[in-house]
Amino acid sequence: MDRMDPDAADAVAEIEALGVPEWHTLSVESARRIEAEVFTPESLPPVPFVRDLAIPGRAGEIPIRVYRPRPLDAADADSRSLPVLVFYHGGGWVLGTLDSAGSICRELARRAGCAVVSVDYRLAPEHPFPAGVEDAFTAVSWVARNAETFGGDPDRIAVGGTSAGGALAAATALRARDAGGPVIAHQLLCYPATDHDFDTDSYRENADGPLLTTADMEWFWAQYLRSPLDTANPYAVPMQADDVTGLPSATVATGGFDPLRDDGFAYADRLDHGDADVTRVHAPRLPHGFLSLTDEVPRADEAMSAVAESLADALDTA
Repeated sequence: MDRMDPDAADAVAEIEALGVPEWHTLSVESARRIEAEVFTPESLPPVPFVRDLAIPGRAGEIPIRVYRPRPLDAADADSRSLPVLVFYHGGGWVLGTLDSAGSICRELARRAGCAVVSVDYRLAPEHPFPAGVEDAFTAVSWVARNAETFGGDPDRIAVGGTSAGGALAAATALRARDAGGPVIAHQLLCYPATDHDFDTDSYRENADGPLLTTADMEWFWAQYLRSPLDTANPYAVPMQADDVTGLPSATVATGGFDPLRDDGFAYADRLDHGDADVTRVHAPRLPHGFLSLTDEVPRADEAMSAVAESLADALDTA
């Protein structure tokens, strides 16, 4: 197995020096407070258009944040036809906010040349599965109907996310196919949690992290699912889907030092064996969450560019 990239190891050491406990040892309230204090970026890549909105959901309003890499100019038709990525943050379905996802969303908007709609879906354990999936699907359906209001192209919509958000993106692609729409052009799955199987090489090799442990993922899944019966539901566990044909193309990003590495590998294989075109972006020397390390880790910055290029290419040809 490769050794971790030295810049990534330094970044991990800086985080660990802050004394952040493993997530599964904390209460939900404490975990959210620490995530907000430690993992919400202080400096953000500049983009010229950021707007907070709220859309109607089944259980009330769903906050969203829209990013554009160009100003919205009513007189410029080209500025009003950007492809759109509907983005779901990570955090084990328990943690995460619009703010914690801000840096990644801005980087994707800048590098892929698309509008990004970040979704503040309901979190477990207060709102277990299927609440997050319902909000994720509601958001992409709203974007399909209203993209033109923020200069988006309703015919070029992708879904994407990191970690648990990658699972929500995969589930949303499945649900959109099953429901007959909205049409999704691409799915961007970054170190996605697509399976409920902890008996994999990557869970064993990275049981103690860095940044995410096997025990953390067991805890996150326990907060998210209502009962063991949910592990058979493909909208909760995308690897349980009996049929993966008819799904949009995908970019699947994985890191070598990540318990979720094999989840990404396995789901990419399933999509590949169906009829979806799959682009794999594998960073063998990087840990979980590497797209949040682009400022400190050159290899993470390269991976972000590769992910954004794949997304842009997919949306350009949609």
